[in-house]
Amino acid sequence: MASLSLTHIRRRNSVTEFTRPSLITRRGRSKVGFLRMVGSQGQGEPDLSVTVNGLQMPNPFVIGSGPPGTNYTVMKRAFDEGWGAVIAKTVSLDAAKVVNVTPRYAQLRAGANGSAKGQIIGWENIELISDRPLETMLKEFKQLKEEYPDRILIASIMEEYNKAAWEELIDRVEQTGIDALEINFSCPHGMPERKMGAAVGQDCALLEEVCGWINAKATVPVWAKMTPNITDIKQPARVALLSGCEGVSAINTIMSVMGINLKTLRPEPCVEGYSTPGGYSSKAVHPIALEKVMSIAKMMKSEFDLAQYSLSGIGGVETGGDAAEFILLGANTVQVCTGVMMHGYGLVKKLCEELKDFMKMHNFSSIEDFRGASLEYFTTHMDLVRRQQEAMQQRKAIKKGLQSDKDWTGDGFVKEAESMVSN
Repeated sequence: MASLSLTHIRRRNSVTEFTRPSLITRRGRSKVGFLRMVGSQGQGEPDLSVTVNGLQMPNPFVIGSGPPGTNYTVMKRAFDEGWGAVIAKTVSLDAAKVVNVTPRYAQLRAGANGSAKGQIIGWENIELISDRPLETMLKEFKQLKEEYPDRILIASIMEEYNKAAWEELIDRVEQTGIDALEINFSCPHGMPERKMGAAVGQDCALLEEVCGWINAKATVPVWAKMTPNITDIKQPARVALLSGCEGVSAINTIMSVMGINLKTLRPEPCVEGYSTPGGYSSKAVHPIALEKVMSIAKMMKSEFDLAQYSLSGIGGVETGGDAAEFILLGANTVQVCTGVMMHGYGLVKKLCEELKDFMKMHNFSSIEDFRGASLEYFTTHMDLVRRQQEAMQQRKAIKKGLQSDKDWTGDGFVKEAESMVSN
């Protein structure tokens, strides 16, 4: 991975001092705060509405890019069910190059020997981006925005390493009236030979250059979707933000091999006897996603003007509690993809109710009341050692000494009295 300097960064094939752009001026959009942790004594129902990069949503729950946003019908359903925003399935200029196979999914189940009746805890997919013609998808974006002008529709886009192609795709997508762009720098499989998806997100120099093209062209907020298939996710997240993106989304799926069928000796999912590594999602990735989001959030808090940037948490969300964890780590919004595939679009009602229950339990009246509240409790291992040693010494001191006259036993008045003085 390319090394990165916070004060100097390669841009347009030269090394120059980097000045963070005025995102409000360039986009013409207002921005929101990030880690405002002011508790409030809420009365009535908690307010789930959020404003992110100037985009107003009724709740923080967003349909993540993938099958749940594959066409007009399902995206319309998502809006009707009450999702805060929809991110459509990733599109590119030439859908003819995208050829999917079947089967394309495999599941990991809890229970003895992966019993088919066990709960699904892991989901692998080898599905590519949208194979529907771009013109068809653009027509449906336009129709959705005409029918739901006040709802947030975000286009996920991905292209080859070609400046003109990126500029054309952005221009055509923006003409439909979409509200923001999420850039797929993280698809873990499919077309790395075309420098698409994770092939860009794993190369900071390439990422910086492509982000430069995108942000020079885009007129709506831009989120960069991060890959977890990297040593340090903070590095590409930092590059994306320094290169003009208003936000980052994390994480996309984790590269995986779901398993081997011990009867046939063939890998799953099995296509004509063969398979390929794919992206891992669902409940099993949630702890990994939390760590990645926490890492990015701490970096953003220490290095950026947080009022101008946003973070979208993704990974294994099936309950309101799962979502609360991402928000406590600093996420503005929470994306759900596999969860919708498993439980349906009506899941958003359950998520909203459970998140409200959590907020009521702590007297939080808004999302901003608790966003980022848990970040301060992450530290280094050496600091944990120091804190524990200090706590142990304090407990020992309390245990040795009497607290008041009522604790006297009558055995050794002088010794017991001295123990009180020592405290």
